Amino acid sequence: MKIVHVTQPVEAGVAAVVLGLATAQRDLGWAVDVVCPPGALALRLGDAGIRAHDWPAGRTPGFATWAETRLLRRSLAALRPDVVHLHSSKAGLAGRLAVRGAVPTVFQPHLWSFQTAQGVLRRAATVWERHAARWTHQLVCVSDDELAAGRAAGVRTPAEVVCNGVDTSALRPRSRVAARRRLRLPDVPTAVCVGRLAPLKGQDQLLRAWPAVLGAVPDARLVLVGDGPMREEWQEICDHPSVRWWGHHAAVADFYTAADVVVVPSRADGMALVPLEAMASGRSVVAFDVGGVRQSVGDAGAVVAAGDEAALARAVAVRLADPVLTADEGLMGRRRAELLFDSVRVSEQIANLVEKLVGGFR
Repeated sequence: MKIVHVTQPVEAGVAAVVLGLATAQRDLGWAVDVVCPPGALALRLGDAGIRAHDWPAGRTPGFATWAETRLLRRSLAALRPDVVHLHSSKAGLAGRLAVRGAVPTVFQPHLWSFQTAQGVLRRAATVWERHAARWTHQLVCVSDDELAAGRAAGVRTPAEVVCNGVDTSALRPRSRVAARRRLRLPDVPTAVCVGRLAPLKGQDQLLRAWPAVLGAVPDARLVLVGDGPMREEWQEICDHPSVRWWGHHAAVADFYTAADVVVVPSRADGMALVPLEAMASGRSVVAFDVGGVRQSVGDAGAVVAAGDEAALARAVAVRLADPVLTADEGLMGRRRAELLFDSVRVSEQIANLVEKLVGGFR
């Protein structure tokens, strides 16, 4: 089996999924290549012994898309894969235009583009996804919500839901006190939020809710792990000493371990990795009810109405004030992560889909 993954973006959750799948498929004995823009993902693939091929593509569509598509077509023609696996909207756009159904094609949106676009662009993205269905042999959605959104938009491609997964052997419940010592954090009620500081991730909503949390738990602390274009603007929302702007950090396991509760204030998602990583680490989760969150979190925390900042504040404050509750939810989360969201299980599901698809195509 020769598989080529194509991805843009090359950071955060999508990059983690691509790296995990590529590594697992390499271990199956498949020939695995990844076509992606240069950056951290390409370096990590190289460290894992997986070939990465440079594709200088931007994240958003525009006049450069046609040139990017031609470059991708050349790369795929040279690699001659048995199957092409396209990750996220930009790779899905260029990849399906490049291949046009000539090779078995898997498309994994990781959140539909029309769910984050507005106005004319939203309508155009919806029309494109309906049209591109003819060149998609297998759609892989990461949550029931994501599949439902695609069907509601008129996408009729054969589809399967394969939830995201995390390495539950690497992410495990460990000593909170020891993690705080390593990070030099005070031993006080602590909420952690991990993610790029960008509108979609919604940290501004958490920052507006934070004063209400402090009103209920005065010694609480919030640690924001990540960086991005909104940092300077959002620092003005809640300029308080209880908020720690940590910045980007490649290894986030200690931050999950240091937390009493992990907060996920996203505005939209397919199925975020952060709740799964927090659950694998045995930590309670509070999140807005966006794509895939209820399916992932279950009883391992609180899921509140999207955008309800008052409800978010109450749910976070309750857990920071009640260590017994967070411990119970952490145990439930760990069990859910092991049973439902282990990366080994996810990789096996994808491998079975690919083998079935290629066999049928031949």
